[in-house]
Order: sequence, then structure tokens, then C-alpha cells
Amino acid sequence: MQSNEPLRLTASLLLASLLSVTTIAMAVAADYPARPLRLLVPFPPGGGVDLLARLLGSRLGEALGQQVVIDNRAGGGGVIATDIAAKAPADGYTMLLGFIGPLAISPTISKLPYDPVRDFAALDPLASSYHIVVINPSLPARSVKEFIALAKSQPGTFNYASSGSGTNLHLAGELFKMVVGVNIVHVPYKGAGPAASAVLSGESHLLFGSITSSMPFVRANRLVALAVTSPARSPLAPEIPTLIESGVSGVNVPSWYVLVVPARTPRDVADRLRSELRKIAANAEFREQLARQAFETRNLAPNEFPGFLKAELDKWGKVVRAVGIKPD
Repeated sequence: MQSNEPLRLTASLLLASLLSVTTIAMAVAADYPARPLRLLVPFPPGGGVDLLARLLGSRLGEALGQQVVIDNRAGGGGVIATDIAAKAPADGYTMLLGFIGPLAISPTISKLPYDPVRDFAALDPLASSYHIVVINPSLPARSVKEFIALAKSQPGTFNYASSGSGTNLHLAGELFKMVVGVNIVHVPYKGAGPAASAVLSGESHLLFGSITSSMPFVRANRLVALAVTSPARSPLAPEIPTLIESGVSGVNVPSWYVLVVPARTPRDVADRLRSELRKIAANAEFREQLARQAFETRNLAPNEFPGFLKAELDKWGKVVRAVGIKPD
């Protein structure tokens, strides 16, 4: 009769191994965080994404008792930073300010080195914002109607800047072209900051930009505001009409942002981050800070992010196909 001793020994070793791993994980979670954290930002300093990251990073660092280092990794419309985050150690020390472009739009245009649904876990608070359509003041147009007439009179002469191919600003520009029937050329930059600088200098002509960063230049007569993309006028620029008021509907590609970590991050660690971020998002002073920058926030329900992201991929995939955006 064959002895069961080897099986019992194997089972005991397996159990001991599992208990050891669990004990180590609990110890890691208890000591977390023991060193500074890194927050990857998919665009260079100066744009709305970077501003939001610094607001969140400062508050989160105070709550955790460790510095949150902002790591700007521009390029590929946010794909480069997102790929770095997907391949980072799943230990809670690397976060990404996830963005609609590389998470929900770029994946519908070309095959990427990461899976936006499978490779990330969201940390619940979701921030969103709308845009303002601005042009360089050298253009002889002071309204959406006048710009459309100008562009139609000189097809292919004018261009629009975006924060990169595959970003929501790229998609907004292509939607605008399709809806109003104009031929303007897309010029991608490595972020919203460089795109805005290009329009300020006259290198580019039009931009779907940040309301907060654009309005000081509008009021200084260095940019001309044509419309905001929000459903109603923005309280930050109540004098500027909406695109809908200007006779253009269907060009609504808001920005949304969510902090994410690699999908295999220990649950206790991710829950610690979620808990602190929910407190931050509920703070009245913080919400007022965001409102001054035209951001709105809401908390995703537990495990809501995968379904939310799949719905976004489906929605923007249909728009990308309708507009006809192809990989560069």
C-alpha cells in the first residue's frame, strides 16, 4: 500500500509557503508607505493634467506622510507614461494619473503595449473638465461662425493644435471638422502646454484648450475665445458662448482623469490609497481648488472602473471609426 506521506509533506510545504507570502504581504501593507511614491503624469508640465496631478500629489503626500514625486513622461499622446505604469512593480509605489486619451481613445485607434482594462486598478475619485475653443488673434475671426466661414474660404490653410495623436483634443478637433465641414490640419504636440504655446506664438491657429489656463491669455488679448464645449456656459468665463449656442452640436469630448495603480497591487495597499483619496476628494477646500480650475469630481463605486472604462472604449471607438482617425 502506497504511503500518503509525500502528499502530506507537499501540502504542508504549500500551506507554509502561502502563509509566508500572506505574512509578508501583511507586513508590507502595515509598513506602507515606507518611502516616497511616484506619480506618473502622461504630459509635460503646464497643462491641466499636470496641474491636477500636483494638487492631488501634494494632498496625498501630506496624508501618507511621504513625498509624492511627480514624474512627467510626455509622448505618444500619453501612451508612454501609461505603458511605464502598466509594467511598474505592483507595490503601491507607482501611480499614474490615468487620462481619457491613452486609456479610452488611443486603444481604439491602434494596438498598444498595454490593456487599459486588464492592467490597471482605479483608486476611485474621477475628475472631469470641459474645454474652450481659442484661436490666435491674427486670424480675422471673432466667433465660431466667422472662423468656419474663414476656414471654408481657404481649405487646408489653417491648422489646429492638440496634446498629441489619439488624445481627446485630437478627437475634438476631428469631430469639429466633420460636424462643420471644414478642412483644417491636425498638428500634434507633446501635451496641452506646448499646444497652447504654439497657438500663442502663431505657429498653430486653433486649440481646444483648458478654460483656466487659456482665459488669462484671452483677457490679455493674446488669444481669442470662440466658445466653450460644456453644455452650459462656464462660471469661469460666463461671457463666452457655448458651441451649441454658436450653432455647433456634437463636439463634446470632455477630459476625465483617474489615479490608477498596476492591477496586481496588494489589496490592502490599494485600499489605503483609496481611503486617503476619498477623504481628499470630500474635502471642501480641495473641491473649491478644483472648481477654480474647472474640474468636477465624483467617486466611482467599488469595482465600477472596469465597466466604466469598457463603456468609454465602446463610445469613443464608435466616434473614432465615424470620424476616420487612423494610426499615425
